[in-house]
Amino acid sequence: MKVSYEQLIENAIEARKMAYTPYSKYKVGAALLSSDNKIIKGCNIENAAYGPTNCAERTAFFKAVSEGVKEFSAIAIVGGLENETDLFSDYAFPCGVCRQVMREFCDSEFEIVVARSTDDYKVYTLGELLPESFGPDNLKA
Repeated sequence: MKVSYEQLIENAIEARKMAYTPYSKYKVGAALLSSDNKIIKGCNIENAAYGPTNCAERTAFFKAVSEGVKEFSAIAIVGGLENETDLFSDYAFPCGVCRQVMREFCDSEFEIVVARSTDDYKVYTLGELLPESFGPDNLKA
């Protein structure tokens, strides 16, 4: 990976600034790294009806796919209450729906970086966070 975890986290922190969270006040930013080292940013976008709310991770994936990018190597995720800016009180893990979207496009070795800051982070594989998953391979004849 040519892009460092720290650079990916910095991009996630930047993406978080664009989050639209008038209800929860919990802002999340994601920086998705394509296999050819392009960074696609995403933020969470809330909706008064709640159901149409979209997570930062899915925003990044959907932006990438809509631009023809479908191969990825890693994603960094940061999140916290709106008054937190550079050091977050906890790690923001992807929800189950986001993990399933990741599984659609990524194999079990895809790296998920959850960070509190650029120097306080943990790295997991998708296989660790979504074991025994159901994906495209299950539908091949």
